[in-house]
Formats: sequence, structure tokens, C-alpha cells
Amino acid sequence: MPPRFVYEERVNATSALQKQIDRYRQMTGEERLSIALDLHEMSCDVAREGIRHSHPGADAAEVERLLRRRLELARPS
Repeated sequence: MPPRFVYEERVNATSALQKQIDRYRQMTGEERLSIALDLHEMSCDVAREGIRHSHPGADAAEVERLLRRRLELARPS
């Protein structure tokens, strides 16, 4: 059986990164900020899931408190 997907061009990490940088340079500041905020919210959602896994009895307020604590600890001094 033939492979399901055939890639005509192989993309290595360096060229992919350069393409992404070029794309960011074409965006407005507002578009880049929107992406950054979306990524921040997504990372907070992942952290919340980790907190819920580590603290299964925590209610929503406790999860948010623990998330804020994690963010404070990660902040450069």
C-alpha cells in the first residue's frame, strides 16, 4: 500500500524557523500581540490542567491561586 502522505519538499527546522520569522515580520504589531496573548492563555490552560492533576480536590479559585503563584515564581527577579 502506498504511503498516505507524500511530501514533495522536506522542511528542516532551520528553514521552518526562518519562514515563521518572515511571516511574523509581515504581521502588524497588533497581530503579533494577539498571537502572544493567545499563546499565553494556552500555556495557562495547560498549567491549570497540570495543577488540577496534582491537586484533584482544588476548586477553581484554588487552581487560579496556584497558577498565579507559578507565574510569580517564574517571573525574572
